[in-house]
Amino acid sequence: MKITNVVVRDIRFPTSAQQDGSDALNLGDYSATYVVLETGAGLEGHGLTFTNGRGNEIVVAAVHALKHHVVGRRLDDIVADMRAFFRDLTVDKQLRWLGPEKGILHMATGAILNAVWDLWAKREKKPMWKHLVDLAPEQLVSTIDFTYITDVLKPQEAIEMLHAAKAGAEAREAEMRRDGYPAYTTSTGWLGYPDEKVRRLCREAIAEGWTAFKMKVGQNLEDNVRRAAIMREEIGPTRKLMMDANQCWDVDESITQMKALARFDPWWIEEPTSPDDILGHARIARAVAPIGVATGEVCQNRVMFKQLLQADAIKFVQVDSCRMGGVNEAVAVILMANKFKKAVCPHAGGVGLCEYVQHLSIFDYIAVSGSLEDRLCEYVDHLHEHFVDPCVARNARYVTPLRPGYSIDIKPQSIAEYEFPTGRVWQKFVA
Repeated sequence: MKITNVVVRDIRFPTSAQQDGSDALNLGDYSATYVVLETGAGLEGHGLTFTNGRGNEIVVAAVHALKHHVVGRRLDDIVADMRAFFRDLTVDKQLRWLGPEKGILHMATGAILNAVWDLWAKREKKPMWKHLVDLAPEQLVSTIDFTYITDVLKPQEAIEMLHAAKAGAEAREAEMRRDGYPAYTTSTGWLGYPDEKVRRLCREAIAEGWTAFKMKVGQNLEDNVRRAAIMREEIGPTRKLMMDANQCWDVDESITQMKALARFDPWWIEEPTSPDDILGHARIARAVAPIGVATGEVCQNRVMFKQLLQADAIKFVQVDSCRMGGVNEAVAVILMANKFKKAVCPHAGGVGLCEYVQHLSIFDYIAVSGSLEDRLCEYVDHLHEHFVDPCVARNARYVTPLRPGYSIDIKPQSIAEYEFPTGRVWQKFVA
């Protein structure tokens, strides 16, 4: 099966119109750099990288700059040495100065790699989580680039970890097929929502069975206190409440804010400061304990996660499905988190991310950690109707997906309507 073409599209949804996705720093249109790998066999691999609107065209351009690594290659040759393929993309001699394993170029890499994994899983006729679970530990580990992380995790150690997790894996897989993976909702607490809407959405979510809620917090402490009081009043004292600052505070301000908000019993504070400030996260973690610190949605690569874990700077590892180098790098982070006994709670606030990360969480439980303690996967109730195999949340759990692939194929009609700037929806905005 030869990859004959790489098609990349700029897909944007006008979520800013209703303040969906609004936080302390962002009010954008949920968007995707959407990649389709075409093959002579008729099977396609789909992948995307999430962005927040303006600038998505730059990530699209980055995919075009990388696609010469993909076109003309046989899938069998790629998967026979996925580690080498990963490095082809990340160590391109002419593109390296544009951002080696970070930023726009690495996000484009993630879209391509996820499309390859999607194609591989579809060929095996398995959903992505099952494809990962069924790979022999030696084969799965062979897909990971261990460059810069061997001081924390060596390939043989990862293989032994995966073999050890085989005990009870069949029972855990049956449990996931029966019950699904536990989730929390972010859809009730966007920063731009008025108070009455927050109250209404909390009540509706409780009626649907949700037991864990996340709210956005910003720079104004008085507003944060008011909104936290509303959320805690609505969800009651026993349900979990998480807070997300989206990087809007300096280190000292993070500590001040969370000491004032501690009376609302937050389970974690997410992205309290710059995602690159590892020592700052560590200081915050010590100062606000027992409130946990969570981060990862814009953590650029496995090396950043390695340092956050080494510094004991986070309690919750929020691996992102496409900010880094696709499945390869996500699995590396999941394995490191397991070594440090940290809970993996993936980030999923964006178009397609819920579809992606359900597979990573289910894989983690079955094949790596074997634990659901302190583990929840984020869910947002936005834009799932545009996917061929949309994720489903029921009774505060992801229903385990069974369709082959990575659940990321966008419906042709949605592409026609939301491709930017030519799609029918965007043409209406222009008019």
